[in-house]
Amino acid sequence: MSDPYIQELFAERIGGNQYGKSTAIYKFEKIKRAKKAAKDANPGVDLIDMGVGEPDEMAFPIVIETLQAEAAKKENSGYADNGGDDFKIAAAKYMADVFGVQEICADTEVMHSIGSKTALSMIPACFINPGDYVLMTAPGYPVLGTHAEYLGGKVHNMKLEEANDFLPDLDAVPADVAAKAKIMVLNYPNNPTGASATLDFFAKAVAYAKANNLIILQDAAYASLIFEGSPLSIFQVEGAKDVAVELHSLSKSYNMTGWRIGFVVGNPLIVKAYAGMKDNSDSGQFLAIQKAGATALANPQITDEIAAKYSRRMDLLTDALNSAGFSAKKPKGSFFLYVNAPKSATVDGATTEFTSGEAFSQWLITNELISTVPWDDCGSFVRFSVTFAAKGVEAEKTIAAEISRRLAKYQFAF
Repeated sequence: MSDPYIQELFAERIGGNQYGKSTAIYKFEKIKRAKKAAKDANPGVDLIDMGVGEPDEMAFPIVIETLQAEAAKKENSGYADNGGDDFKIAAAKYMADVFGVQEICADTEVMHSIGSKTALSMIPACFINPGDYVLMTAPGYPVLGTHAEYLGGKVHNMKLEEANDFLPDLDAVPADVAAKAKIMVLNYPNNPTGASATLDFFAKAVAYAKANNLIILQDAAYASLIFEGSPLSIFQVEGAKDVAVELHSLSKSYNMTGWRIGFVVGNPLIVKAYAGMKDNSDSGQFLAIQKAGATALANPQITDEIAAKYSRRMDLLTDALNSAGFSAKKPKGSFFLYVNAPKSATVDGATTEFTSGEAFSQWLITNELISTVPWDDCGSFVRFSVTFAAKGVEAEKTIAAEISRRLAKYQFAF
């Protein structure tokens, strides 16, 4: 059966009558294909997957047990809508306990999300009209910008460069763009660079937002996964709540990726607008999951334990890469290690040149069965993730040693 007229009905935002006809291959699909081909060609060699961006372990037993108990209760079986007071109260207390951010009103300044991705997709509808700008970091997570463009908005990318510690240069935003901007999206600790912000930077961002009449959305998915010091929140800056919200997620900090639970916290008017959009978009996360999430938030030592594991793995990985000639620097948080891609690799007199991070990433999968994610938005980089599958310290050491062994034969030029 053929319905050719349907091809003419697709909205321009998804490609119009060209929807589905593109032959371009998304980079994650390229990685998937390369991994399969490498495994098929080398059936006796284990692929080391350093590209996965999600925890390698399950949620902690106390959280799972809460879900099991709460799922059996009839009162949790209905629509959650924007309800779930237990979770909102736990989120407000979490902000105080972990970040020292006091005076968060659970009723008006917190709203749960079915994962941060859904919140990122909804918030543009609250603010963006055709022609309005959102300020996004490059590289960065594109969801909010994509939805802004769906609504007729425009994206201005702020480059994250090593020379500026992978922080955006706010002064470099053109004045005409700033005049039309409604939202600035930040994400620290950062995916993919692993960089951390400072309170001075957050203070500058808040001042910039106030001077240019825009709001800040700080995607804090990795905020509590830190290796040194204390977790930072933009709300540690005086006056930040006037212009900002933070998106917190239990996916990474509590090994709850598939549970789809997080929260938006901050400016009450922004939270109210998000809640209104949410109320017309979903029926809320299952209350049993919200109550399990509340249990997780009440036990921040879980995140401390997870962060300690990632810190240990990060030490092993940086040592392994640096022994092969890289200049890897352990980040202060997240589980991402962002390194310059080499320009070439030489072995037995033969040299392979790499024109991009993607070229190196594909070569590394094909030749050494080590999977990474390339980022060529602002220089040639690859992102390693320390969420690789390993049970225990000795297994982690074995994987790090194997990475060193596989790379030792090459002379890399940078």
